[in-house]
Amino acid sequence: MSKKRPAKPYWEMNTQELAAATAEFDEEFVADTFHPLTPEQRQIWESSRPKRAKTKGRNGQEMVSVSIEKKLLARSDALAKKMGISRARLIARGLKAVLAAEGQI
Repeated sequence: MSKKRPAKPYWEMNTQELAAATAEFDEEFVADTFHPLTPEQRQIWESSRPKRAKTKGRNGQEMVSVSIEKKLLARSDALAKKMGISRARLIARGLKAVLAAEGQI
């Protein structure tokens, strides 16, 4: 499937060796020689691609991105650590408390 590497690195080749090793790159319209991947090539391609991180979460949870002041975040992280809970759990408890105070729960 892939071409063999040159016998020695490009930077160690003389002018003639370098010209011979790179002759394939002198061709024009090489894109015309491209074709769809075979199933075997597709499998190799898919296995070599970086995997997306899977979020850990229970059903009914949603990942959100919010901006919080650095000092407030540091204080809340310290409190969460002191309470022995995660940052996410502390934030969820805070939101529930605000919603309860507003009569939304």
